Amino acid sequence: MCGFITVFDGPRGGRATHHEAAVRRGVRSLQHRGPDEEGVWVGQRAILGHRRLVVVAPEGGKQPFVDGTFGWVANGEIYNHADLGPGDADCGVLGRAWRRFGDELPTKLDGQFAFAITDDARGTWLVARDPVGICPLYIGHHADGTVWFASEMKALVDECERVSLVMPGEAWAFDGQEIRQWRWYDAPWMRAVPDARPDGATIRQIFMQAVEKRFMADVPFGVLLSGGVDSGLVAAAAVRLVRSGAVPYQGPLHTFSIGLEGAPDLAPARKLAAYLGTEHHEFTFTVEEALAAVPAVVRHLESYQQIRTAVPTYLLAERIRKLGFKMVMSGEGADELLGGYLYFHHAPTPDEFHHETIRKTFRLHQFDVMRANKAPMAHGLELRFPFLDRAFVDLALSTDPSCRQPLPSPSGPPVEKAWLRAAFDVPGDQWIPDEVLWRQKEQFSDGVGYDWVDELRRYAEERLSAGQWQDRAVRFPEDPPTTPELYWMRELFERAFVGRAAGRTPLATVGTGRSVACSTPEALAWKEEWASMAGDISGRALGVHGGGASVSVDTFEPHRKAG
Repeated sequence: MCGFITVFDGPRGGRATHHEAAVRRGVRSLQHRGPDEEGVWVGQRAILGHRRLVVVAPEGGKQPFVDGTFGWVANGEIYNHADLGPGDADCGVLGRAWRRFGDELPTKLDGQFAFAITDDARGTWLVARDPVGICPLYIGHHADGTVWFASEMKALVDECERVSLVMPGEAWAFDGQEIRQWRWYDAPWMRAVPDARPDGATIRQIFMQAVEKRFMADVPFGVLLSGGVDSGLVAAAAVRLVRSGAVPYQGPLHTFSIGLEGAPDLAPARKLAAYLGTEHHEFTFTVEEALAAVPAVVRHLESYQQIRTAVPTYLLAERIRKLGFKMVMSGEGADELLGGYLYFHHAPTPDEFHHETIRKTFRLHQFDVMRANKAPMAHGLELRFPFLDRAFVDLALSTDPSCRQPLPSPSGPPVEKAWLRAAFDVPGDQWIPDEVLWRQKEQFSDGVGYDWVDELRRYAEERLSAGQWQDRAVRFPEDPPTTPELYWMRELFERAFVGRAAGRTPLATVGTGRSVACSTPEALAWKEEWASMAGDISGRALGVHGGGASVSVDTFEPHRKAG
């Protein structure tokens, strides 16, 4: 992945070329997203700035791309680039593809992306973001009428009067007269509860294809491994692809995990890596190290949400990058698509379960995916998410929600994501051990060590006076913090992004709303008592949690024939 900033002439005045110095400052602010190369293109009606992380096409992917009067920048990966036409890099096909498909271009793309293309001769442009918002993208409106876009908010807040999000699956275009904004990504399951029931073979096939696409890289890479079913299946699929020779990958697959000493996730991840035969890298961190990283993490995330989880992600990415890796795959997205969080056990009806999975999936760009993109990119590490492959998203959300709800496991008690687990529970062809395949959900912020969550709470409580807490709604009238922990995060966020030179940054860029155990605010209506619990995002807040740390892993044996 990379980072970019663009400025376009406005429809009612405003000249982009007046802002070259600001664009160059914005490019520097995005250096962490692209530590390898920098480029700026100044046209007659647009300026494009780019920072590049070289993952694909080291020699042919330098940006901005320029072809005659066409110029474009992109952040992400286009997996079907070969189908769109010739190009020296995957994102290098976008300019010619725009000429071919016009503003329908986003519908033709398979990948994770944010891009901006302009025909400088006509002053027209198109900007778009991938279906679930894996690649971040913000829009800024300048006082002089120019329109700005950037991969991170920090490149815009000192220049623009208003900054907001380009939403997932959304496009913006200018035809020389007017700006048009629309949602290009649409699917039948958004409007009606589905009733399809795909078989296990179909689920495995679509998932394997999603993992295979993400092998598109010209640098060393691996897989994050938490010891849970989602990352375990990503790693198992990747191992099978490597051993079968279906993908160009040399040597054993590398896997990575992190936690406090003795954290619930470490032993299962270690045993699973041995079972799959990966070259495993296990890292530990201290609570003191994590607390010290919090301010930097808030600045990189540009949010006061997801900090618990982002800090271990940030520390893990730093260690992975120092080993020379630039890309890893991860299991994000499965919990949202398939109802993997523990509160989903309480969904009152299949229909409400379905609507909640849609809400969770299409708010990922402000929560888990935002964290899983920005925290690693703070160190120039790209993450890819097979579960958020467009075809897999469509498959999952087109499935009858009664199939995706928690269902009985082989041992009896209902378990979340049984739809996925059962698909990979193949007699005579074991993908991952049953102890992992049917292991209960352990949220990452809990799984890296309960002491981290508990000490973060304690630290936030101790630094907050009774008077500050009592006056929290006066200090923060919009979205008042519901816990001392969120109060501290909010302080750090406001210090970094609110009241900057160009004006107040709207909280609309941040995911807000009350939650229990990672629910949406809408799901609080499922149980009356949840209203008083709102603010506790730990999976341990619910009686469903059975203590994932107690799951036995001693019976694992190295399995050298996982493919």
